[in-house]
Amino acid sequence: MATSSPAAPAPASPAKAWISAFRPRTLPLALASIMAGGFLAASNGYFRGSVVGLAALTTILLQILSNLANDYGDSQNGADSVHREGPQRAVQSGAITPAQMKKGMGLFGALSLLSGLLLLWVALGTAGAWIFLAFFVLGLSAIWAAVNYTAGSKPYGYAGLGDVSVFVFFGLVGVCGTYFLQAGTLPLSVLLPAAALGCFATAVLNVNNIRDIRSDALAGKITIPVRLGPQRARVYHVVLLTAGLVCAVLYVLLTYRSPWQWLFLQSAPLLVRNAAAVWQRQDSMQLDPLLKQMALTTLVFTLLFGLGQVV
Repeated sequence: MATSSPAAPAPASPAKAWISAFRPRTLPLALASIMAGGFLAASNGYFRGSVVGLAALTTILLQILSNLANDYGDSQNGADSVHREGPQRAVQSGAITPAQMKKGMGLFGALSLLSGLLLLWVALGTAGAWIFLAFFVLGLSAIWAAVNYTAGSKPYGYAGLGDVSVFVFFGLVGVCGTYFLQAGTLPLSVLLPAAALGCFATAVLNVNNIRDIRSDALAGKITIPVRLGPQRARVYHVVLLTAGLVCAVLYVLLTYRSPWQWLFLQSAPLLVRNAAAVWQRQDSMQLDPLLKQMALTTLVFTLLFGLGQVV
């Protein structure tokens, strides 16, 4: 009696393929800096819900644009190969063609620009043309950074500059920009929590790059872990987490009003746990769950830190 061979798995529907390419698990991390800017503004009496909401929408659109560009760029430049340790990407698997991905990038680039312009209009109105122009240029820079991380003729992520971009846009720009658009002013002390968020977001990228160190090196993608090697990249990870926590402590010491401001220290065990796990796990695939853990830890830190400042 003949036996039938197992049926091949059905290809993912177009909708599921696109949702997967959006990489939803990265979106909470992208929102952390907006939340922090909102909490800090609220603690000083400047909270504007419409501004925070539009900043969050713009950030989500930019993050999706970055994820699509990363999918497209790595597939074209060889980082998404059979040697890649992480989950298979949409273009790599054939679920979305390169031409379709480029159209998706164009759509989310346009949506990011429109959302950003609406944000600036609501926050600034017609007052302060120079400020409006400065933020408009900053928004265009964010779009450029999202696309050219791994796409474009000279992707800066392949030169090890992704960490700088993440620190700047997920930390300094996200927190300080959200605060300023609500308050119209920016105390220098806000740079400290902004730097903390930047360090933690960079730590998420670092875990990703440690996981992919072998395939990145083969593809000529010279990330920080490729430059440092796996062990020193783990030291770098500990430095990032420590620096982020120290920045938050310094901010509270400079602006101390209530013991509630130390609430964020409840997230310290989660940071220690992540640092220890990254240090101990040598197998690349064992590092993959730590990406989500670090992203969620950053979100927990942001909520505890923000609530502590408001209360």
